[in-house]
Amino acid sequence: MWYKNAVVYSLDVETFMDADGDGTGDFRGLIDRIDHFETLGVTCIWLQPFFPSPNRDDGYDITDYYGVDPRLGNLGDFAEFAHQLGQRGIRLILDLVVNHTSDRHPWFLQACADAGSPYRDYYVWSRDEPAGADTGMVFPGQQERTWTWNEQAGAWYFHRFYAQQPDLNIANPAVRDEILRIMGFWLRLGISGFRVDAAPFLIELAGAPAEQGRALYSFLADMRQFVSWRAADAVLLAEANVAADSIEQYFGAGHRMNVLFNFLVNQALFLALARREAAPLAAALDGLPGPGPTGAWANFLRTHDELDLGRLAAEEREQVFAAFGPDPDMQIYGRGIRRRLATMMDGDPGRQAMAFSLMFTLPGLQVIRYGDEIGMGDDLSLEAREAVRTPMQWSDAANGGFSRAPADGLIRPVIASGRYGCSRVNVRGQLHDPDSLLNIVSRLIRMRRSCPEIGLGECRVVTADRPGIFALRFHWRDRDLLAVHNLAAEACEAELDMDPFGDGQAVELIGAPPSRPLAGRTVPLGPYGYRWFRVETG
Repeated sequence: MWYKNAVVYSLDVETFMDADGDGTGDFRGLIDRIDHFETLGVTCIWLQPFFPSPNRDDGYDITDYYGVDPRLGNLGDFAEFAHQLGQRGIRLILDLVVNHTSDRHPWFLQACADAGSPYRDYYVWSRDEPAGADTGMVFPGQQERTWTWNEQAGAWYFHRFYAQQPDLNIANPAVRDEILRIMGFWLRLGISGFRVDAAPFLIELAGAPAEQGRALYSFLADMRQFVSWRAADAVLLAEANVAADSIEQYFGAGHRMNVLFNFLVNQALFLALARREAAPLAAALDGLPGPGPTGAWANFLRTHDELDLGRLAAEEREQVFAAFGPDPDMQIYGRGIRRRLATMMDGDPGRQAMAFSLMFTLPGLQVIRYGDEIGMGDDLSLEAREAVRTPMQWSDAANGGFSRAPADGLIRPVIASGRYGCSRVNVRGQLHDPDSLLNIVSRLIRMRRSCPEIGLGECRVVTADRPGIFALRFHWRDRDLLAVHNLAAEACEAELDMDPFGDGQAVELIGAPPSRPLAGRTVPLGPYGYRWFRVETG
């Protein structure tokens, strides 16, 4: 169960590094930057879709599940990248986007052209316009319907996402078999698993009767069994932003998904950061269902999407908006924020470091978005979620060292000016500065990897006499670990409600200065301070 102590680094090939100078990142560029992954200390890379695509939804509209977009390279380049990662002991997982295809996928083209084609039943159709066709959109404000008329087919087709992304009919056994073949193909090329995109929509088919819905849930178990037989240590990491009472349907008592993204805790975390009070995060952890002995939670600060706050109450969501995205242009879909971590933290390196430390001490594994380790900003002039998908900033050279193409020929503009411009925020400039965010995050990653208590142990919240203090204690085998964080901007001496060390000796593992000695239950902390301790006995 390597994934329980993994540190996953999320990136998009097209915005990471351009080796051939055409303005778009590619696999050769990724290979050239593997040293960065090793220096940072991550243990697994998660790639966003790199398959052939019209790119009308950043590659999530796929036309061929068995290939590589020619702009990014070819299968040989992918295989070499996977091999080079393996040589460094770094695993690789891919996005599995099988809730929908592109409307230019050969399956959909044949389904529209011939009602008798076996591909007709690969999608979800209705002869009459279904009721509620203008409700249930994933992207309100950008998407007007979930059913669209196709003139050639003479029918309406269903799409949870954009109209150019028709939903696959997962109730069709042939479609389920096709999904397993896709998984088997990439597992054969040496990957360590999949991030399952839009998992709730994969198993909640529009209009499906109850018995068919149960069969779709069982498909998650079929996926897990298939993956386990093909690669015993492969993992399924599901994107399922669902209510707490639905979570067990995805873990399935250890027989379905290995890992779920922890959306509930992520939203509570940002509410706690906005209020500078630990209570929302403590309550979320206390109310979180257990993942079981083989399951795990994936913790994160930001991903490639919006910061989704849809599970918060309206008043709570407004508090997070006010703190981290007060302007309407910073918000999206009425539920989220389209900014990176650094800009939400107003560029404060101490607060960013504390947020990273807090994330690294939440029970489970951790996921980092490329660029956040150096404090990259966002470009709100770009459409929707593209604001947080700008090219990686490697140096203060032209285009941030991402590409030697003309600036107007890039896949997306590099942030070139201002507080977060590449001349100020880049990997090269931070690499040799021991106090840079990059080196702080790297130290936190390496410390997290040396603390299996966080991924494997039992966890409990330790309350303190100050509202801004969040403390967790982990126990695993004969080891104990305490992590204390100050969410407030004022220094304090926090008194915990218990003696965290008993008869043992507290050994400080890592922390932000000043690190004054402990005094019984009292832990001194600086503004946005954090300290990790291990208990040594005997």
